[in-house]
Amino acid sequence: MILEAAMLQVKQGKQQEFEETFRQASKIISSMGGYISHELQRCLEVDGKYLLTVKWEALEDHTVGFRQSNEYQEWKKLLHHFYDPFPTVEHFEKVNLS
Repeated sequence: MILEAAMLQVKQGKQQEFEETFRQASKIISSMGGYISHELQRCLEVDGKYLLTVKWEALEDHTVGFRQSNEYQEWKKLLHHFYDPFPTVEHFEKVNLS
């Protein structure tokens, strides 16, 4: 399992519209191959800051399967205009501590 993490800074005054649009966009990402789950968290300290985490079965499910799909084009159209600056996306794997 791979965890995708993106810190999203939404333009001032656009937070409510972003959250409503994100609900719609969630249907897109959740329909993709290799998708497990996702969460959107609102920052308590910084207005307009969100953390998006998505669990994928494999890295390529995100970087190839989603990012190179027609569905991603719709995702971009719905969401990318809300961000300033554009977010950095990073991928993580669980560390086995036992």
